[in-house]
Amino acid sequence: MNQKVTEQPSRYNDLEKMSIKELLGSINKEDQTVPVAVEAALSQIEGLVDAIVDRMLSGGRLFYIGAGTSGRLGILDASEIPPTYGMPPGVVIGVIAGGNKAITTPVENAEDDEEQGWNDLKEHNVSEKDVVVGVAASGTTPYVIGALRHCQANNIVTGSISCNPDADISKVADHPVEVIVGPEFVTGSTRMKSGTAQKLVLNMISTTVMIQMGRVEGNRMVNMQLTNDKLIDRGTRMIMDRTGITDYERAKQLLLEKGSVKLAIDAVS
Repeated sequence: MNQKVTEQPSRYNDLEKMSIKELLGSINKEDQTVPVAVEAALSQIEGLVDAIVDRMLSGGRLFYIGAGTSGRLGILDASEIPPTYGMPPGVVIGVIAGGNKAITTPVENAEDDEEQGWNDLKEHNVSEKDVVVGVAASGTTPYVIGALRHCQANNIVTGSISCNPDADISKVADHPVEVIVGPEFVTGSTRMKSGTAQKLVLNMISTTVMIQMGRVEGNRMVNMQLTNDKLIDRGTRMIMDRTGITDYERAKQLLLEKGSVKLAIDAVS
Protein backbone atom coordinates (compact mmCIF):
# COMPACT_ATOMS: atom_id res chain seq x y z
CA MET A 1 0.00 0.00 0.00
CA ASN A 2 1.36 3.44 -0.92
CA GLN A 3 2.15 5.84 1.89
CA LYS A 4 -0.67 8.32 2.46
CA VAL A 5 0.10 11.86 1.35
CA THR A 6 -0.89 13.11 4.80
CA GLU A 7 1.83 10.91 6.32
CA GLN A 8 4.64 11.75 3.92
CA PRO A 9 7.73 13.51 5.33
CA SER A 10 7.59 17.27 5.68
CA ARG A 11 9.25 19.35 3.00
CA TYR A 12 11.15 21.01 5.83
CA ASN A 13 13.75 19.50 8.14
CA ASP A 14 15.68 20.44 11.29
CA LEU A 15 12.68 22.41 12.52
CA GLU A 16 14.19 22.68 16.00
CA LYS A 17 17.12 24.65 14.49
CA MET A 18 14.87 27.26 12.85
CA SER A 19 14.34 30.69 14.36
CA ILE A 20 10.85 31.77 15.35
CA LYS A 21 10.74 33.99 12.25
CA GLU A 22 11.72 31.08 10.02
CA LEU A 23 9.15 28.76 11.60
CA LEU A 24 6.31 31.26 11.24
CA GLY A 25 7.26 32.12 7.67
CA SER A 26 7.50 28.48 6.65
CA ILE A 27 4.18 27.54 8.25
CA ASN A 28 2.52 30.50 6.56
CA LYS A 29 4.01 29.53 3.21
CA GLU A 30 2.54 26.04 3.55
CA ASP A 31 -0.83 27.38 4.69
CA GLN A 32 -1.11 29.48 1.55
CA THR A 33 -1.34 26.29 -0.52
CA VAL A 34 -4.54 25.14 1.21
CA PRO A 35 -7.12 27.37 -0.55
CA VAL A 36 -5.65 26.32 -3.90
CA ALA A 37 -6.21 22.67 -2.98
CA VAL A 38 -9.78 23.48 -1.91
CA GLU A 39 -10.40 25.24 -5.23
CA ALA A 40 -9.42 22.07 -7.07
CA ALA A 41 -12.19 20.23 -5.20
CA LEU A 42 -15.00 22.76 -5.76
CA SER A 43 -16.94 20.55 -8.16
CA GLN A 44 -16.92 17.73 -5.60
CA ILE A 45 -18.07 20.13 -2.87
CA GLU A 46 -20.86 21.40 -5.14
CA GLY A 47 -22.25 17.90 -5.60
CA LEU A 48 -22.24 17.29 -1.85
CA VAL A 49 -23.90 20.62 -1.07
CA ASP A 50 -26.59 20.03 -3.70
CA ALA A 51 -27.46 16.68 -2.07
CA ILE A 52 -27.54 18.25 1.42
CA VAL A 53 -29.81 21.09 0.32
CA ASP A 54 -32.19 18.64 -1.35
CA ARG A 55 -32.52 16.57 1.83
CA MET A 56 -32.73 19.49 4.25
CA LEU A 57 -35.39 21.30 2.24
CA SER A 58 -37.40 18.10 2.57
CA GLY A 59 -37.05 18.11 6.35
CA GLY A 60 -33.85 16.09 6.70
CA ARG A 61 -30.81 16.80 8.84
CA LEU A 62 -27.07 17.11 8.27
CA PHE A 63 -24.67 14.98 10.30
CA TYR A 64 -20.91 15.37 10.52
CA ILE A 65 -19.08 12.37 11.97
CA GLY A 66 -15.38 12.14 12.71
CA ALA A 67 -12.65 11.34 15.21
CA GLY A 68 -10.04 13.56 16.85
CA THR A 69 -9.44 16.91 15.14
CA SER A 70 -11.81 15.99 12.30
CA GLY A 71 -14.61 15.22 14.74
CA ARG A 72 -14.01 18.43 16.67
CA LEU A 73 -14.17 20.50 13.50
CA GLY A 74 -17.52 18.93 12.61
CA ILE A 75 -18.88 19.70 16.07
CA LEU A 76 -17.60 23.28 15.82
CA ASP A 77 -19.35 23.84 12.50
CA ALA A 78 -22.59 22.28 13.72
CA SER A 79 -22.59 24.25 16.97
CA GLU A 80 -22.39 27.57 15.14
CA ILE A 81 -25.50 27.04 13.02
CA PRO A 82 -28.19 27.89 15.63
CA PRO A 83 -26.69 31.21 16.80
CA THR A 84 -25.60 32.31 13.33
CA TYR A 85 -28.66 31.32 11.31
CA GLY A 86 -31.39 30.81 13.89
CA MET A 87 -31.81 27.14 13.03
CA PRO A 88 -33.05 24.96 15.89
CA PRO A 89 -30.49 22.71 17.57
CA GLY A 90 -30.52 19.23 16.11
CA VAL A 91 -30.77 20.20 12.44
CA VAL A 92 -27.00 20.11 11.95
CA ILE A 93 -25.35 17.61 14.29
CA GLY A 94 -21.71 16.81 15.00
CA VAL A 95 -20.81 13.31 16.19
CA ILE A 96 -17.33 12.46 17.48
CA ALA A 97 -15.67 9.14 18.32
CA GLY A 98 -15.52 8.80 22.08
CA GLY A 99 -18.50 11.06 22.75
CA ASN A 100 -18.52 14.53 24.30
CA LYS A 101 -15.46 13.76 26.44
CA ALA A 102 -13.43 13.48 23.23
CA ILE A 103 -14.11 17.12 22.35
CA THR A 104 -11.41 18.17 24.83
CA THR A 105 -9.69 14.91 25.81
CA PRO A 106 -8.41 12.14 23.52
CA VAL A 107 -10.29 8.86 24.04
CA GLU A 108 -8.00 5.88 23.49
CA ASN A 109 -8.88 3.61 20.55
CA ALA A 110 -12.27 5.29 20.01
CA GLU A 111 -11.58 5.82 16.31
CA ASP A 112 -10.75 2.14 15.74
CA ASP A 113 -14.25 0.79 16.45
CA GLU A 114 -15.97 0.13 13.12
CA GLU A 115 -19.43 -0.32 14.65
CA GLN A 116 -19.58 2.50 17.19
CA GLY A 117 -20.05 5.26 14.63
CA TRP A 118 -23.27 3.70 13.40
CA ASN A 119 -24.41 3.11 16.97
CA ASP A 120 -23.80 6.79 17.75
CA LEU A 121 -25.79 7.87 14.70
CA LYS A 122 -28.68 5.60 15.67
CA GLU A 123 -28.92 7.43 19.01
CA HIS A 124 -30.03 10.43 16.91
CA ASN A 125 -32.53 8.29 14.96
CA VAL A 126 -30.70 8.85 11.69
CA SER A 127 -32.89 8.04 8.69
CA GLU A 128 -33.16 8.12 4.90
CA LYS A 129 -34.19 11.78 5.09
CA ASP A 130 -30.74 12.76 6.41
CA VAL A 131 -27.23 13.23 4.98
CA VAL A 132 -24.17 11.95 6.84
CA VAL A 133 -20.76 13.45 6.05
CA GLY A 134 -17.70 11.61 7.30
CA VAL A 135 -14.72 13.85 8.10
CA ALA A 136 -11.32 12.13 8.19
CA ALA A 137 -8.05 13.69 7.06
CA SER A 138 -6.43 10.31 6.47
CA GLY A 139 -9.56 8.86 4.88
CA THR A 140 -8.96 5.59 6.73
CA THR A 141 -10.62 6.07 10.14
CA PRO A 142 -12.57 2.84 10.93
CA TYR A 143 -15.11 4.64 13.16
CA VAL A 144 -16.12 6.91 10.29
CA ILE A 145 -15.87 4.40 7.45
CA GLY A 146 -17.98 1.88 9.36
CA ALA A 147 -20.63 4.51 9.99
CA LEU A 148 -20.83 5.50 6.31
CA ARG A 149 -20.94 1.87 5.22
CA HIS A 150 -23.98 1.29 7.45
CA CYS A 151 -25.56 4.49 6.16
CA GLN A 152 -25.28 3.32 2.56
CA ALA A 153 -26.77 -0.05 3.52
CA ASN A 154 -29.74 1.86 4.94
CA ASN A 155 -30.22 4.17 1.92
CA ILE A 156 -28.85 7.25 3.71
CA VAL A 157 -26.98 9.72 1.50
CA THR A 158 -23.31 9.95 2.44
CA GLY A 159 -20.48 12.41 1.85
CA SER A 160 -16.88 12.58 2.95
CA ILE A 161 -14.08 15.10 3.43
CA SER A 162 -10.55 13.72 3.33
CA CYS A 163 -7.04 14.80 2.33
CA ASN A 164 -5.69 11.74 0.51
CA PRO A 165 -6.36 10.74 -3.11
CA ASP A 166 -8.48 7.63 -3.64
CA ALA A 167 -9.08 7.46 0.10
CA ASP A 168 -10.85 4.46 1.61
CA ILE A 169 -13.58 6.74 2.94
CA SER A 170 -14.35 7.92 -0.60
CA LYS A 171 -15.43 4.39 -1.49
CA VAL A 172 -18.31 4.54 1.02
CA ALA A 173 -19.34 8.13 0.18
CA ASP A 174 -21.91 8.99 -2.46
CA HIS A 175 -20.32 12.45 -2.64
CA PRO A 176 -16.61 12.25 -1.75
CA VAL A 177 -14.55 15.40 -1.36
CA GLU A 178 -10.77 15.00 -1.49
CA VAL A 179 -8.65 18.07 -0.75
CA ILE A 180 -5.01 17.13 -1.37
CA VAL A 181 -2.90 19.57 0.62
CA GLY A 182 0.31 17.52 0.60
CA PRO A 183 2.69 16.69 3.46
CA GLU A 184 2.26 18.57 6.71
CA PHE A 185 4.83 21.04 8.05
CA VAL A 186 5.29 18.74 11.04
CA THR A 187 5.18 15.27 9.50
CA GLY A 188 1.77 13.64 10.02
CA SER A 189 0.31 16.54 12.04
CA THR A 190 -2.99 16.68 10.18
CA ARG A 191 -4.43 19.28 12.54
CA MET A 192 -2.42 21.76 10.44
CA LYS A 193 -3.00 22.00 6.66
CA SER A 194 -5.48 19.13 6.55
CA GLY A 195 -7.43 20.60 9.46
CA THR A 196 -7.42 24.01 7.80
CA ALA A 197 -8.71 22.49 4.58
CA GLN A 198 -11.47 20.65 6.41
CA LYS A 199 -12.50 23.84 8.22
CA LEU A 200 -12.66 25.76 4.93
CA VAL A 201 -14.79 23.06 3.31
CA LEU A 202 -17.12 22.83 6.31
CA ASN A 203 -17.54 26.62 6.26
CA MET A 204 -18.42 26.46 2.57
CA ILE A 205 -20.88 23.62 3.03
CA SER A 206 -22.84 25.02 5.96
CA THR A 207 -22.83 28.61 4.72
CA THR A 208 -24.02 27.68 1.23
CA VAL A 209 -26.67 25.33 2.62
CA MET A 210 -28.02 27.99 4.98
CA ILE A 211 -28.17 30.57 2.17
CA GLN A 212 -30.00 28.08 -0.05
CA MET A 213 -32.45 27.48 2.79
CA GLY A 214 -33.31 31.17 3.03
CA ARG A 215 -31.45 31.97 6.23
CA VAL A 216 -29.64 34.94 4.65
CA GLU A 217 -31.12 37.99 2.90
CA GLY A 218 -28.88 40.21 0.81
CA ASN A 219 -25.68 39.43 2.66
CA ARG A 220 -27.07 39.62 6.19
CA MET A 221 -27.66 36.99 8.88
CA VAL A 222 -31.29 38.00 9.39
CA ASN A 223 -32.14 34.96 11.52
CA MET A 224 -29.22 35.09 13.97
CA GLN A 225 -30.01 34.52 17.64
CA LEU A 226 -29.86 37.59 19.87
CA THR A 227 -27.51 36.04 22.40
CA ASN A 228 -25.34 39.04 23.30
CA ASP A 229 -25.13 42.83 23.09
CA LYS A 230 -22.94 42.73 19.97
CA LEU A 231 -25.52 40.73 18.02
CA ILE A 232 -28.39 42.88 19.27
CA ASP A 233 -26.52 45.98 18.12
CA ARG A 234 -25.76 44.40 14.75
CA GLY A 235 -29.40 43.38 14.32
CA THR A 236 -30.63 46.83 15.30
CA ARG A 237 -28.45 48.46 12.67
CA MET A 238 -29.62 45.96 10.05
CA ILE A 239 -33.21 46.95 10.76
CA MET A 240 -32.37 50.64 10.50
CA ASP A 241 -30.58 50.04 7.21
CA ARG A 242 -33.35 47.94 5.69
CA THR A 243 -36.43 49.85 6.92
CA GLY A 244 -35.40 53.49 7.04
CA ILE A 245 -36.03 53.71 10.78
CA THR A 246 -33.65 56.36 12.11
CA ASP A 247 -34.32 55.99 15.84
CA TYR A 248 -31.86 53.42 17.23
CA GLU A 249 -33.91 52.67 20.35
CA ARG A 250 -37.09 52.18 18.33
CA ALA A 251 -35.33 49.73 16.01
CA LYS A 252 -33.80 47.90 18.98
CA GLN A 253 -37.17 47.64 20.74
CA LEU A 254 -38.73 46.25 17.55
CA LEU A 255 -35.93 43.70 17.25
CA LEU A 256 -36.29 42.50 20.83
CA GLU A 257 -40.06 42.37 20.51
CA LYS A 258 -40.03 40.30 17.30
CA GLY A 259 -37.01 38.15 18.20
CA SER A 260 -35.20 38.30 14.84
CA VAL A 261 -34.12 40.80 12.22
CA LYS A 262 -36.26 39.12 9.58
CA LEU A 263 -39.45 39.24 11.63
CA ALA A 264 -38.78 42.84 12.62
CA ILE A 265 -38.27 43.90 8.99
CA ASP A 266 -41.37 41.99 7.90
CA ALA A 267 -43.41 43.80 10.57
CA VAL A 268 -42.44 47.19 9.13
CA SER A 269 -42.76 46.25 5.44
